[in-house]
Amino acid sequence: MDKNILNSRTITQVGLLVNDIEATSQAYADFFGVEKPNWFWTDTADKAQTEYKGEASVARAKLAFFDMGSLQLELIEPDEHPSTWRDHLNQYGEGPHHIAFVIDGMKEKIALMEKNGMALVQKGEYTGGRYAYMDTFPTLKVMLELLENDKK
Repeated sequence: MDKNILNSRTITQVGLLVNDIEATSQAYADFFGVEKPNWFWTDTADKAQTEYKGEASVARAKLAFFDMGSLQLELIEPDEHPSTWRDHLNQYGEGPHHIAFVIDGMKEKIALMEKNGMALVQKGEYTGGRYAYMDTFPTLKVMLELLENDKK
Protein backbone atom coordinates (compact mmCIF):
# COMPACT_ATOMS: atom_id res chain seq x y z
CA MET A 1 0.00 0.00 0.00
CA ASP A 2 1.16 3.51 -0.79
CA LYS A 3 2.05 5.62 2.24
CA ASN A 4 0.45 8.89 3.38
CA ILE A 5 -2.20 8.66 0.66
CA LEU A 6 -4.24 11.60 1.96
CA ASN A 7 -1.27 13.77 2.85
CA SER A 8 -3.08 14.45 6.14
CA ARG A 9 -3.22 12.86 9.58
CA THR A 10 -5.81 15.22 11.07
CA ILE A 11 -9.24 13.71 11.64
CA THR A 12 -11.73 16.51 11.08
CA GLN A 13 -14.99 14.76 11.77
CA VAL A 14 -16.65 11.67 13.19
CA GLY A 15 -20.02 10.76 11.65
CA LEU A 16 -22.73 8.86 13.53
CA LEU A 17 -25.88 7.38 11.99
CA VAL A 18 -29.08 7.85 13.98
CA ASN A 19 -32.76 7.00 13.64
CA ASP A 20 -34.03 10.18 15.35
CA ILE A 21 -31.86 13.26 14.88
CA GLU A 22 -34.01 15.38 17.20
CA ALA A 23 -33.70 13.01 20.16
CA THR A 24 -30.04 12.18 19.60
CA SER A 25 -28.94 15.77 19.09
CA GLN A 26 -30.81 16.74 22.28
CA ALA A 27 -29.09 13.90 24.16
CA TYR A 28 -25.65 15.09 22.98
CA ALA A 29 -26.50 18.72 23.77
CA ASP A 30 -27.57 17.75 27.29
CA PHE A 31 -24.54 15.50 27.79
CA PHE A 32 -22.07 18.21 26.77
CA GLY A 33 -24.06 21.11 28.23
CA VAL A 34 -24.27 22.95 24.91
CA GLU A 35 -27.06 24.33 22.77
CA LYS A 36 -28.75 21.77 20.52
CA PRO A 37 -27.84 22.55 16.89
CA ASN A 38 -30.56 22.85 14.29
CA TRP A 39 -30.58 20.03 11.79
CA PHE A 40 -30.93 20.57 8.05
CA TRP A 41 -31.47 18.44 4.95
CA THR A 42 -28.64 17.73 2.56
CA ASP A 43 -29.05 19.36 -0.84
CA THR A 44 -31.54 18.03 -3.37
CA ALA A 45 -30.36 15.68 -6.11
CA ASP A 46 -29.99 18.44 -8.71
CA LYS A 47 -27.47 20.26 -6.48
CA ALA A 48 -25.88 17.34 -4.64
CA GLN A 49 -25.36 15.16 -7.74
CA THR A 50 -25.15 12.18 -5.39
CA GLU A 51 -23.85 8.90 -6.75
CA TYR A 52 -24.10 5.70 -4.73
CA LYS A 53 -22.24 2.63 -5.99
CA GLY A 54 -21.77 4.39 -9.34
CA GLU A 55 -25.47 5.19 -9.86
CA ALA A 56 -27.29 8.52 -9.47
CA SER A 57 -29.24 8.67 -6.21
CA VAL A 58 -31.89 11.02 -4.85
CA ALA A 59 -30.92 10.06 -1.29
CA ARG A 60 -30.87 12.82 1.27
CA ALA A 61 -30.19 12.98 4.97
CA LYS A 62 -30.85 15.22 7.94
CA LEU A 63 -27.56 16.51 9.38
CA ALA A 64 -26.67 18.13 12.69
CA PHE A 65 -23.17 19.24 13.66
CA PHE A 66 -21.47 19.69 17.03
CA ASP A 67 -18.16 21.56 16.94
CA MET A 68 -16.01 19.90 19.60
CA GLY A 69 -12.79 21.87 19.44
CA SER A 70 -10.62 20.47 16.67
CA LEU A 71 -13.14 17.72 15.87
CA GLN A 72 -16.67 17.92 14.54
CA LEU A 73 -19.36 15.42 15.49
CA GLU A 74 -21.86 14.87 12.67
CA LEU A 75 -25.23 13.23 13.27
CA ILE A 76 -26.86 11.75 10.16
CA GLU A 77 -30.47 10.59 9.82
CA PRO A 78 -30.87 9.21 6.28
CA ASP A 79 -34.06 9.14 4.26
CA GLU A 80 -35.34 5.85 2.80
CA HIS A 81 -33.50 6.04 -0.56
CA PRO A 82 -30.40 3.91 -1.30
CA SER A 83 -27.23 5.43 0.15
CA THR A 84 -24.26 4.42 2.23
CA TRP A 85 -26.06 5.99 5.20
CA ARG A 86 -29.31 4.01 4.75
CA ASP A 87 -27.58 0.70 3.98
CA HIS A 88 -25.17 1.03 6.92
CA LEU A 89 -27.95 1.99 9.33
CA ASN A 90 -30.13 -0.91 8.15
CA GLN A 91 -27.28 -3.42 8.42
CA TYR A 92 -25.46 -2.30 11.58
CA GLY A 93 -27.88 -0.01 13.41
CA GLU A 94 -27.11 3.33 14.97
CA GLY A 95 -23.55 4.35 15.68
CA PRO A 96 -20.27 5.22 13.96
CA HIS A 97 -20.29 5.52 10.18
CA HIS A 98 -17.11 7.36 9.20
CA ILE A 99 -14.14 9.48 10.08
CA ALA A 100 -13.42 12.41 7.77
CA PHE A 101 -10.36 14.22 6.51
CA VAL A 102 -10.17 17.53 4.64
CA ILE A 103 -8.09 17.03 1.50
CA ASP A 104 -7.06 18.80 -1.70
CA GLY A 105 -7.36 17.14 -5.11
CA MET A 106 -10.48 14.99 -4.74
CA LYS A 107 -10.24 13.20 -8.10
CA GLU A 108 -6.56 12.39 -7.56
CA LYS A 109 -7.12 11.14 -3.99
CA ILE A 110 -10.03 8.91 -5.07
CA ALA A 111 -7.92 7.45 -7.90
CA LEU A 112 -4.99 6.83 -5.54
CA MET A 113 -7.20 5.18 -2.94
CA GLU A 114 -8.89 3.00 -5.56
CA LYS A 115 -5.44 1.98 -6.85
CA ASN A 116 -4.78 0.83 -3.29
CA GLY A 117 -7.95 -1.29 -3.12
CA MET A 118 -10.22 1.27 -1.42
CA ALA A 119 -13.36 1.60 -3.55
CA LEU A 120 -15.46 4.73 -3.93
CA VAL A 121 -18.85 4.06 -2.32
CA GLN A 122 -20.67 7.39 -2.54
CA LYS A 123 -19.85 10.91 -3.63
CA GLY A 124 -21.62 14.21 -3.99
CA GLU A 125 -21.51 17.96 -3.78
CA TYR A 126 -22.47 20.30 -0.96
CA THR A 127 -22.59 24.07 -0.81
CA GLY A 128 -18.92 24.99 -0.68
CA GLY A 129 -17.36 21.68 -1.70
CA ARG A 130 -17.64 17.98 -2.28
CA TYR A 131 -17.38 14.69 -0.41
CA ALA A 132 -16.52 11.06 -1.12
CA TYR A 133 -16.98 7.98 1.06
CA MET A 134 -14.31 5.35 0.50
CA ASP A 135 -14.61 1.69 1.50
CA THR A 136 -11.64 1.34 3.81
CA PHE A 137 -13.27 -1.27 6.07
CA PRO A 138 -11.07 -4.20 4.95
CA THR A 139 -7.83 -2.46 5.94
CA LEU A 140 -8.74 0.40 8.31
CA LYS A 141 -11.94 -1.05 9.89
CA VAL A 142 -13.91 2.16 9.32
CA MET A 143 -15.21 4.14 6.35
CA LEU A 144 -13.23 7.24 5.42
CA GLU A 145 -14.89 10.39 4.13
CA LEU A 146 -12.90 12.82 2.03
CA LEU A 147 -13.98 16.45 2.21
CA GLU A 148 -12.74 19.02 -0.28
CA ASN A 149 -13.78 22.62 0.28
CA ASP A 150 -13.83 25.15 -2.53
CA LYS A 151 -11.04 27.68 -2.44
CA LYS A 152 -12.17 31.08 -1.23
